[in-house]
Amino acid sequence: MAAPMIRFRFDGLFVCQQTGKHYQGEQNCTFLQGKLHWEGALFEQLEFTPLASTDDASFCLHDVTIGIHFHWERKEDQVFRGGLRLQPEEDVIRAVNCIDAEHYIESVISSEMSANASLELLKAHAVISRSWLIRPIWQGTQPSQEGIIQEEDRRIVWYERDAHTGFDVCADDHCQRYQGITRTTQAHVREAVNATRGELLLYDGKVCDARFSKACGGVTEVFENCWADETHDYLPHVKDDAENTPMDLRDEATARAWIMSRPNSFCNTEDKAVLRQILNSYDQETADFYRWKVVYSTDELSALIHKKSGVDFGRILSLTPIRRGYSGRIVELEIKGEKKTMRVGKELEIRRWLSESHLYSSAFVIDRNEAGDFILHGAGWGHGVGLCQIGAAMMAHQGYNYQQILAHYFKGATLEKCW
Repeated sequence: MAAPMIRFRFDGLFVCQQTGKHYQGEQNCTFLQGKLHWEGALFEQLEFTPLASTDDASFCLHDVTIGIHFHWERKEDQVFRGGLRLQPEEDVIRAVNCIDAEHYIESVISSEMSANASLELLKAHAVISRSWLIRPIWQGTQPSQEGIIQEEDRRIVWYERDAHTGFDVCADDHCQRYQGITRTTQAHVREAVNATRGELLLYDGKVCDARFSKACGGVTEVFENCWADETHDYLPHVKDDAENTPMDLRDEATARAWIMSRPNSFCNTEDKAVLRQILNSYDQETADFYRWKVVYSTDELSALIHKKSGVDFGRILSLTPIRRGYSGRIVELEIKGEKKTMRVGKELEIRRWLSESHLYSSAFVIDRNEAGDFILHGAGWGHGVGLCQIGAAMMAHQGYNYQQILAHYFKGATLEKCW
């Protein structure tokens, strides 16, 4: 969270490192002259920690924006354990929660899904969330960086986990959803974290870059088709069913046949009881994640692409997939307009250009009706790399344990305790 003014509340006694005093209740801090203005004084930084004797102490941040730039974006109050650090950053105040890794993981798996998820799914997610967090810290390496290839008629962008300045990870979908104890943390969430304590996914002696998305749409994608041109053998394309026979949807005709059908897959489910266990309230607003449809008139699409890309294509004449990934996700799309023709990629940039927020995925085919409208038939929700959350939920529901779930999505990776 970063804002010119931060409103927060201490539920329990907290001590301020800068003043040595104890505080409780509502607080207000504003950005002033490059510093923090609080209680009539200016500070370079403020750090608050709960008193050791108050294990139940927590703090609340008011008006936190979640789902930034996504279709579920909204503000809410969020409650956190641990300490609170406020620091100036350009012309705003940055709020940072200081907390140990295992308690962080408890919150992540309750925020990314519902705390009511099955125990084996929670264990699997605890391992991948922990691995993703620890990878750059333990190995002393920087995460893959965002990149851009900008040419006259081609724009290829990938969005990555940045090496954040002043904190390890952000709290939104850009990194991992972390919403403190705002979502109810059930006893079996702690059980899942404790049962897997210290467990990481390793491949060739290194911590895996463990990725996940909501629904792969039936086939998972490889890393390099969504981010930097790096191949990770433990993140192959996986057919999301028990047989896991090889599936390659890079061919246009094959991708169309797959997307226009509803093949059996772990993530092909409408079981509301299972979905309620793994989707938080705002995620349940999305019902058509496995197969979906979007219709734009030519005027709507032309205006949308102009707005989102900043490029004046004129009236849009056609959308043509140039390159697809193994899951059928479009890696590079040609947009032809009356004024300009341009290619765009990778998958997230395509999704951003073709929606007010984000398309569910870039695995779609394009049709036109008699009125000239553009009809996008799509599959899946998210980038599709690594673990498919809804697929993994169904695997757990069908009796698979967390080791089997991880082995299904992360080929050749080993599960090891690394203290």
